[in-house]
Amino acid sequence: MIENAFDANRKLWNARVPHHLSSAMYDVLGFIAGKGTLSAMELELLGPVEGKQVLHLQCHFGQDSLILARMGAQVTGLDISDVALSEARKLADQCGLQAEWVLSNVVEHQARLDGRFDIVFTSFGTIGWLPDLAPWAANIKRYLKPGGRFVFVEFHPVVWMFDNDFRSVAYSYFNREAIVEEEEGSYADRTANIKLPSYGWNHDLGEVLSALLAEGLRIDTFKEYDGSPHNSFARTVQGADGLFRIEGMEGRIPMVYALSASA
Repeated sequence: MIENAFDANRKLWNARVPHHLSSAMYDVLGFIAGKGTLSAMELELLGPVEGKQVLHLQCHFGQDSLILARMGAQVTGLDISDVALSEARKLADQCGLQAEWVLSNVVEHQARLDGRFDIVFTSFGTIGWLPDLAPWAANIKRYLKPGGRFVFVEFHPVVWMFDNDFRSVAYSYFNREAIVEEEEGSYADRTANIKLPSYGWNHDLGEVLSALLAEGLRIDTFKEYDGSPHNSFARTVQGADGLFRIEGMEGRIPMVYALSASA
């Protein structure tokens, strides 16, 4: 079932790519012209990256990876979608930037990446596609140099408890079973002609932290936020701080969490 789930999710992400490339959310033309994509939450934890080897897990079509390259990092992007990585290569060429691209499921060990990276980075909408965080955390530890850092920013598991309209609690906070849905459209283009199944899993904070600690990583920073820099959900309102919150739940539920850990 797990392999079928990964295959289904790969097909979904492949189908999303052309719609995301043309979407206002990703604003590819603005990006090529120099627009940034990383949020203040991510930049704060990343710190200076110039001259550092950075691995970006689940990099989609490479915008955030290439921002890191613009900041002076030597970047490797990894993703399960062959269509996304094909576009990442094109985008890198259009921007005059260098990056290495690895086609892989993030839970599959890529031995050639072992011990290479000062920073392993991943953010927003990543671990919900994984049934088990143990291999994910094990690979992060393998890929880091001694003393390297893992930087992680993610939507809070409380957000994934709700139905898509945020009208009721539909799912457990805990990872008890796969959440199987038929996706129509996309978070970046709700009118996209996509109707495909997706398989997701909710991971509570204890599960995330335990997986990293079990690999010997030290948690250096942990934060929770009541707003999201990305307008990825239904019924959102934007605050004066620029962050998006669910209408009627402003300031009442966590939307994002962020952590850094050291090898």
